[in-house]
Amino acid sequence: MEYPHPAASLSVSPDREQHFTTESVTLNCGGNSTEWRVKEYGENYDGLSSFWDEYDKMTSGRQLSDYSNSWEMTGSSCTIKSYWYHEAVFWCESESGEFSNAVNISINDEGLLLVSPVHPVTEGASVTLSCRLRGETKLSDVIFYHNDKLIQNDSRGELKISAVSQSDEGFYKCEHSGEVSPQSWMAVKAASRPGSSSFPFLFVTISVIGFIVLILLLLLIYFQKP
Repeated sequence: MEYPHPAASLSVSPDREQHFTTESVTLNCGGNSTEWRVKEYGENYDGLSSFWDEYDKMTSGRQLSDYSNSWEMTGSSCTIKSYWYHEAVFWCESESGEFSNAVNISINDEGLLLVSPVHPVTEGASVTLSCRLRGETKLSDVIFYHNDKLIQNDSRGELKISAVSQSDEGFYKCEHSGEVSPQSWMAVKAASRPGSSSFPFLFVTISVIGFIVLILLLLLIYFQKP
C-alpha cells in the first residue's frame, strides 16, 4: 500500500499502538516548524490509510491541550497519561498548515495487550510482535492470530516475521492463559524501488547528451558542404 509523505513527522514513545492505563505515552512532532499542535480524532479506523480519506473531517479535531488534567504539552511534545480507556487517531499540525503522518493509539484497562508497531512496516523489513501482561514484560506460550486466524501456537512468546509482505497486513491479536488482547491493525507500505529516484537525473542527462550530439552532427554536415 502506498502512503503519502507528509512534511512533518510524528513519533511515539514507547513505540507501540496499545498501552495500559496509567502508562505515559509521549508524542513528538518533527519538521521545519517550531510551533506545533498535537491533535486527535476520536473515531476508530480499520487502518491508518483511512486517515487520508477522512482528513477533511479530521481538521476539526481537538487540541490535546484542551484536556486539563490528562494531557501535558511541552514544546513539540505531548505526554498522555490516561486513567480510563481512550482510543483515537493522533497527528501533528503546524501553524503554517503542515501535518504529519497519523497514528492510532489505544489506552486500555485490559490485563493483556498486543505489542505491535504504531507506524506502517516497510515491505521486506523484519518485525516482531509480542504480548504484555500488566506489570510483566516477558511472556511465553503466547498464541497469535492474524485476521482472527490462528498463525502461531507454541512456547515462543513472540511472533517474528523476517520479511514483511503485503499479505501480512491486517489485524493481529494475542492470547495467553485464556485471556485475549484487543486487536491492532498492522499496516504494510511498499518498499521504495531502487533507481526510481535517479530516473529524472538519467533522463535529463541522456537528453542533454543527445542534444549535443545532434548539434555536432549538424555542424559537421554544415562544414562538409562544398
